[in-house]
Amino acid sequence: MTTPGTRQTLRHVVVHLLTPLLMCLGMGLAYEGAFHHPAPHHLKVAVVGSAPEAPALARMMQSRAGDALEVSTLPSRSAAEDRLRDRELVGAYVPDAAHPELLVAKAGSDTSALAAEAVFRPVAAGHGAPLTVTDVAPPGSGDPTGQGLFFLLVALSIGSYGSVAVIGGAGAGLSMRLRALVGLGTSFVVAVIGIVVAWPVFHVVDHDQAAVWAMAWLYSAGIVTIGIGLHTFLKRWTTLGMMVLFVMLNFTTAGGVYRPELQNGFFGALHSFWNGAGFLEGVRSVLYFDGGAGLPRHLLTLALWLLAGLALLAVAGGYERRKRAVTRGRHARAEAEAEEEMEEAVGV
Repeated sequence: MTTPGTRQTLRHVVVHLLTPLLMCLGMGLAYEGAFHHPAPHHLKVAVVGSAPEAPALARMMQSRAGDALEVSTLPSRSAAEDRLRDRELVGAYVPDAAHPELLVAKAGSDTSALAAEAVFRPVAAGHGAPLTVTDVAPPGSGDPTGQGLFFLLVALSIGSYGSVAVIGGAGAGLSMRLRALVGLGTSFVVAVIGIVVAWPVFHVVDHDQAAVWAMAWLYSAGIVTIGIGLHTFLKRWTTLGMMVLFVMLNFTTAGGVYRPELQNGFFGALHSFWNGAGFLEGVRSVLYFDGGAGLPRHLLTLALWLLAGLALLAVAGGYERRKRAVTRGRHARAEAEAEEEMEEAVGV
């Protein structure tokens, strides 16, 4: 027989176990849902050439592939390279009876480039010629697979949402303004740690370090401000909420493993506005695509997430002030009632 105290302790343990169990369920659903079956969805490729054979090949491939591909034609190899560097294409096939060639930009996504290769290698084999793959935008020597930037994103994310629990818990007695300042300062430090690890330690970032650091700070500050604001309302459920926002839905949609063209519609759609994708694609644009390939849009994404965090801080701060005012009012009324009872007792 368990005592009432033991039963109460067990209930307390079970309630607190809900958080890690929900994390387990959420991580399984998110990662399996995003990565378990990569397949092309509107993979943008092109056939290069001005001869009639090029549009004929493009039409045939489109009719066979359906929604898996978006096949266009381009007049020249240089036009194809420009489109690849602007990240408007994943692959461009240059037909040649003896030496067919596929142009890709692996710095944009190694897995997408491999998917394009899988599409066109059978086409070249059908003409009895080996396919030559040319990378017009390779990743840096310190990050040959392109995964180093994704792991930088992971490190920044953990440092950011992990700090939220400390600021929300240990700093609960501070005003919202002070917590916000501490959070922004913490984001500064998180970004410094990230760029130090990625630059002089592992050489993942070998140029434009200041720009990458600035994007890391924007990214981290967005997470920290949102987390501090959420803590006011979610309390002990804040960690679970942060895991959902900045791990489950963030790592799966950032484009570090598979970009949207290899994911289902849900995760592919989130890629267009989630903050992890804004950071990762923005850094890729700076490091490998000369600041083009949609960089302003990615910076806007990071800035909007930070603005959302600042707005949430303002809302949370107002809520806490009203709550404190209500509490003070109750205490004042309780004291007044106690004094009134005392006066009545004295009068009696």
